[in-house]
Amino acid sequence: MEERLQKILAQAGVASRRHCEQIIADGRVCVNDIKAILGQKADPAIDKITIDGRLIKPPDQKLYIALYKSRYVLSTVEAERGDSRQTVHDLVPLAERLYPVGRLDYDSEGLILMTNDGELANRLTHPKYCHEKEYRVLISCRPDNHQLVTWRRGIILSNGDHTAPARVWLETSFGKGAWLRVVLREGRKHQIREIGKLLGLPVIRIIRVRIGSLHLGKLKAREWRYLTPKEVSLLKTHNEI
Repeated sequence: MEERLQKILAQAGVASRRHCEQIIADGRVCVNDIKAILGQKADPAIDKITIDGRLIKPPDQKLYIALYKSRYVLSTVEAERGDSRQTVHDLVPLAERLYPVGRLDYDSEGLILMTNDGELANRLTHPKYCHEKEYRVLISCRPDNHQLVTWRRGIILSNGDHTAPARVWLETSFGKGAWLRVVLREGRKHQIREIGKLLGLPVIRIIRVRIGSLHLGKLKAREWRYLTPKEVSLLKTHNEI
């Protein structure tokens, strides 16, 4: 049965549906040796579909892995040419080709979900679902109530964007600084660090501890584990996780 090409690629575990759209737009996909266009349909049972010359086929099984990405590791499958930095793929040495769901800054750490289930990846990253992400954030000074209230309400970033309301609270003091808990429903690049800078709360460390219903738990830096069937079911069925 014919389906949109980006859906076929996502179901094959290539990437999220939105990322697959970009791959098609970049001219990297061919159907029966002819360059594909965005919006094109194909039948994976009949048509030959390739990306950069590599034949695409559905994975033998869907895999779901929780990884603690350490700092100074790229949250991409492959680094750019000439870049020798480690990626999350280096931390999960499996034969199956897995993709990280969403991004985590190079100098941040914590939970990343890796999977070959493109449909789930699309569900967890699409803005319309507004899935929560929770972070522990170490700042270099103690926040006052005004700073916390301002962060919760949302502020205007240096590029003119206004951040959405967030849940922010003081977890514990730490020397001259403090650990905060921050829960977001959006994912702007370097958002937490920039907000901290604008509010006079320099950020030292960021650890993501939750993506929707999935928790980091007892994983330590560079460790990973398979999700339980219950965890996978919750990620797939909850509209708000």
